[in-house]
Amino acid sequence: MRREYRVESLPEPLSHYTDAVRINNLLFISGIVGMDEENQVAEGGTVGQAQQIFKNLQKVFDAVGGGIGFKDVLKVTVYMLDVNERQAINPIRQEFFGSHKPASTLIGVKELALPQLRIEIEAVAAIPEES
Repeated sequence: MRREYRVESLPEPLSHYTDAVRINNLLFISGIVGMDEENQVAEGGTVGQAQQIFKNLQKVFDAVGGGIGFKDVLKVTVYMLDVNERQAINPIRQEFFGSHKPASTLIGVKELALPQLRIEIEAVAAIPEES
């Protein structure tokens, strides 16, 4: 089973993609950025954007339903303009993931899709069996 999810309260995609794709019990979440439903970049630099990203991830989980949440995230890939800021986002990750620790990759990049963005996160999650 394949299903695409477009979450209306997330920024409009900049290209030909959707916010998430479910295949069987796996959910592949496109890169999420720190912008709100009004396409405003979160204040507070990397930290503020990371907080908004995790709120946006929750919106994806809510759209998919079935009780999926941060506990079900298997892997995240974090793209940052300055990898030295990684320690600043760790408390935010801990807040949202709790004791759950997904596999993780951090990649330093020269730029992201919009010049004011400093961080982007994509994820893969397992959808609980009962969903």
